[in-house]
Amino acid sequence: MKNISTPEELMRSRYDAYVRGDGLYLVNSAIKDSRYSDDIELIQEFSQNVEWLKLDVLDTYENFVEFKAYYREGEIIKVLHEKSRFVQEDGEWLYADGELYNSKVERNEACPCGSGKKYKKCCF
Repeated sequence: MKNISTPEELMRSRYDAYVRGDGLYLVNSAIKDSRYSDDIELIQEFSQNVEWLKLDVLDTYENFVEFKAYYREGEIIKVLHEKSRFVQEDGEWLYADGELYNSKVERNEACPCGSGKKYKKCCF
């Protein structure tokens, strides 16, 4: 794993791994107690069936990063809103767990597809 110096850097690299479908990196960048080789194939399958649109980092503090990751699944744009917790093991930042929020793309926010239009006038 490349040299990651902050929880936010690790979170951004994990988002990039989801975009690329790199399940091995996602498993290896989690704490040792949460590394399941069966997850590699599931992550790759999920990533092949969605189009990742954008990442918004909402807040970073101590070892937490709150973010929204937008993706298109079929014709529907969805959002993964999570506050992730990271820990250091052997001097390396790793993903520990996260708290998911029940969020959706709001009608009046900018459309995650990047069109510049409001969501309600674009992909809603």
